[in-house]
This record gives sequence, structure tokens and C-alpha cells, in this order.
Amino acid sequence: MLRRRWRLRLSTGFVAGHHRILSCRTEAEMPPPGRSQLWLGLVLGSVCASLGSAVPSNAQDALNVLLIIVDDLRPSLGCYGDKLIRSPNIDQLASRSLLFQNAFAQQAVCAPSRVSFLTGRRPDTTRLYDFNSYWRVHAGNFSTIPQYFKENGYVTMSVGKVFHPGISSNHSDDSPYSWSVPPYHPSSEKYENTKTCKGPDGELHANLLCPVDVAEVPEGTLPDKQSTEEAIRLLEKMKSSASPFFLAVGYHKPHIPFRYPKEFQKLYPLESITLAPDPQVPAGLPPVAYNPWMDIRQREDVQALNLSVPYGPIPVDFQRKIRQSYFASVSYLDTQVGQLLSALEALQLANSTIVAFTSDHGWALGEHGEWAKYSNFDVTTRVPLMFYVPGRTAPLPEAGDKLFPYINPFDSVSALMEPGREAVDLVELVSLFPTLAGLAGLHVPPRCPIPSFHVQLCREGQSLLKHFRFHDSEEDLALHGNPRESIAYSQYPRPADSPQWNSDRPSLKDIKVMGYSIRTIDYRYTVWVGFNPHEFLANFSDVHAGELYFVDSDPLQDHNMYNDTQGGDLPHSLTP
Repeated sequence: MLRRRWRLRLSTGFVAGHHRILSCRTEAEMPPPGRSQLWLGLVLGSVCASLGSAVPSNAQDALNVLLIIVDDLRPSLGCYGDKLIRSPNIDQLASRSLLFQNAFAQQAVCAPSRVSFLTGRRPDTTRLYDFNSYWRVHAGNFSTIPQYFKENGYVTMSVGKVFHPGISSNHSDDSPYSWSVPPYHPSSEKYENTKTCKGPDGELHANLLCPVDVAEVPEGTLPDKQSTEEAIRLLEKMKSSASPFFLAVGYHKPHIPFRYPKEFQKLYPLESITLAPDPQVPAGLPPVAYNPWMDIRQREDVQALNLSVPYGPIPVDFQRKIRQSYFASVSYLDTQVGQLLSALEALQLANSTIVAFTSDHGWALGEHGEWAKYSNFDVTTRVPLMFYVPGRTAPLPEAGDKLFPYINPFDSVSALMEPGREAVDLVELVSLFPTLAGLAGLHVPPRCPIPSFHVQLCREGQSLLKHFRFHDSEEDLALHGNPRESIAYSQYPRPADSPQWNSDRPSLKDIKVMGYSIRTIDYRYTVWVGFNPHEFLANFSDVHAGELYFVDSDPLQDHNMYNDTQGGDLPHSLTP
């Protein structure tokens, strides 16, 4: 009976209703990309001028928004308690922010996650589980976060990987709907998966591990460096604008390949790198839950290892090298974030700009014998999430003081900076839309009805604004609710009950099973059920496998108790 109640909760949490296709609104065609910086300046100038009548009367007091989205970043950061990682600039941001300790993505793969949190809808509503459809055509004409800000008088700009490029954002990063000017992509991005990694043989390879001498790579730069430079140029242009801005900056690292300046390896000597605490595939893990990390296997240096499929394992010394390069990529990313925030302050914009920092999903580093994302475990669904709100999460600085001075990760490290404020409630990335809107003083979009395919503007995530009420009275503390009542939902599709070549990234037509997962403060519960990709329907009566992990006694989620609870009584805390 209890198992049936869980299924009901899962189904009502995910299944959104019937499908209805809406035609997209017609707008002016986006100008062709590739124009000069002069052209961009002219466009920004004209956009700001044309917004004069659209900007609210209190535009001078409107807060700008800087949204930083990182690719594949798990909470391996100093501010999340990882003492090995050198991330002083992100930690400094955390010390001025409200940090959410338990934030979760709704699907642990790039395009579905980004479309989900940028529209404020779950994957079962966007109907994007792969990379091969555009939600405005195949699900509904849903508004996005930047579109909403644009329609409320903001100049909206995109730098780097914000939407996933390709079909899932209409080969345009959802332009012209979401952006006031054409999105920027760094020119050196095209070399990311080419043979630019110098191997032990002195030849160039397309490797997983790719520390480089930046002076020797094509164009003499890297994508994230270019994105930081472009973001700073845009901030300089917006400094004198009468209109508020919404700037989204998407960083590539630590996404594979681990292509980063080689000097960052020095921060992580191999002898200091440990293996994952649970590097073995758990005995009770259902085969459907395992992801065979096929994208990693395609890299030349991994192919040379001649690993067995699907379970590996990767040799221990190479595991350490993967972890070393992931951590080095995080520190390289940290320098880019530090330069961006330092420029924000130097331009006297830090006192009028909300800064939100997050990732599209996590990344497994050998836990459960898995690598990459593509699962429902915490290591792939849990993400960093923090918000700096001027004068709210941190006091405005006194004259001569700085909020975001750049910190070199190679300098001797003092004590770790503690987060300014923390929230332990479980939250979801779909909450980003209503939260940013509310923090900026805009009307928070209403909750979505079920179904909501016909509704252009609504949100399926809860607003997190209650967490920004920073008073210590018992009345205000009660507003935060009971952490045991907070729930995060995630899901992941599979083409079969056993790992195969397309288990990590099945196309929609090949999806046969969907893993729906509930994470509470006490447990993670997942059921893998039959799924009809033509009707977008999950059959919760057709259970293929299940997982149940108790967080207190099994924080790494290695001991699946699902079968042990069949027909038995479960702790009261599991009852919905």
C-alpha cells in the first residue's frame, strides 16, 4: 500500500497532462551573427534607446542580473566543504551570498536540464529528454527567464553556453525571443573536441585529459577566457545604459574534454588525489540505473586503455588523473569567475547587480564505478546554487572596501571562507525562474495549472524568496518550513533494462524506461517504469526496478534497500 502511495506521489509530481502544440509568435528575424564589436555597440545602443518606453518608471532602482551557469559542475568547491579544491573566487562569492546546500537538477544532462530551468518547467512538460527537439514547437510556447526580463524592460545578453546549442534551442539560443542582441559564442569553441591535446608520444590527440599550453593552441586562447572577455566588454557597454541588464554567462569547464591551462595541474599533485570513496559498482544496483559513460570511452586516451563495456573498470592510476584534471578545470573556471566579478565591481555595478551562480548538473568521478552524468544519483543531480543580492545577502561595502577582489588560486591559501548564509532545505533548479524574478522586483509568474502546455507564462518550481528573509525571530524562522517537507524531483530515461551503447543519451524514439526519483532530507527513492515516447506517458504500474537509499546511514547511496522493504513496514519518515 505504501509503495502505491509513493508511485502516486511520483506520478503527480512529474506527469503534466496532455500535449498541445502552439505556433510560435512571429518576431523580427535575428541579424546574422559574426558582426564586429562596433556593430554590437550600435545594436546595444539602439536596443537601450528603444526600451525607453518599456522600462518601468523606477528603472534607475531596478537591479541588474548576472546569471553564471557552469557546465557539469558538482559541488566540489571550498564553500561546499571540499578542502582539496582551490576555488577562492567562487568561495568569496558564496561568502556574500545565500548558498543552498541541497539544490538538485531535474535531469542530469545538458540540454534537458537547461531548457527545464530556463523555462521553469520540468522535462515532462518541455518534453525534452534528449537533444533533438525545440520546446516551442514540440511542447508549448513557454516563456524563458531572459525573455521575461526582456519583456519587462531589460537588455538581455547571452555569452557562451547558456542554452545548449543546436536543435534544442532552435540553432539560435532561442533568439530572438530570449535575447536583445545575438548571443555570443567564443570562436575557439570549435577546437574543443579536435586533436589539440599533446600526448606522451608528442603527437596531438583528441583526449579526455588535455592540459595545454595556451600559447600553443589554435587562436592562442580558450573558450572560457574568451567568454569572460566578452562578458566584461558587455558590462562596460551597459555601465552607462539607462536600462537594466540581464547578462547570462555560460562557462564550458569542467565539461569534458578537460582542456585547461596546464599550470593548474600543479595545484593537484597526483599523490594528493584520492579515489572516489565508493569506486565499485554497488551489488544491489539495478542494471537499468547504471550509466556506461560512453562519451568518455570515445576519447583517444581512454580508448587506449581497452576497457570492458559496460562496467570497466578504469585503472586506478588513470582514475586519479581524471579526478586531477576535473579539479584543475574547476580551479581554472574559478579564475574566470573571479575576473568577471572583479570587473563587475570595478565598473561600479556590484552594488546594483544580483549574481546567481549554478550548474546544469553534477558529474560522477568514479562513485558507484560510474563517470560523467546520466543518472539519478546525488553526484550527478546535486548542483551548487547561490545568490548574491546587494544589501540583502551582504551589506554594501564601505568606501574603499571591496566585495569581489580577484584572488589568485596559486597564492597561499588561508582559512576557507564560509558561506554568508546557508539554506539546507532541498530545492530544485526549476525554482530559478520565480526566484530571480522576485529578487529583481518583477511579478513572480503564477504556478502552472495541470496541464500547462497551452500556458505561455507560468512556473512549476517554488519561489525561494522566503529563504531571503534574514531575521532571527521565531516567526520568521517558521516561514522556512520543515526541511523534512522539502522534496526535489529528478528523472532519467533509458532505452533498455540493461546498459547498452545509447543508455547515457537515448533519443526520444528509443526511450523505453524512465527513472523517476524523489530526494528528501531522509532518503532517495527511484522507480524505473515503462515509458511510451510517442504518448509521453509513464506507466507507474509497469515497474522495472527500484532504488531506495537512506541518507543518514548511507550518504553515498551504495546500499539499495528497495527489495528489502517489499511488503515490510518502513520508517514513518518515508511516508508522504
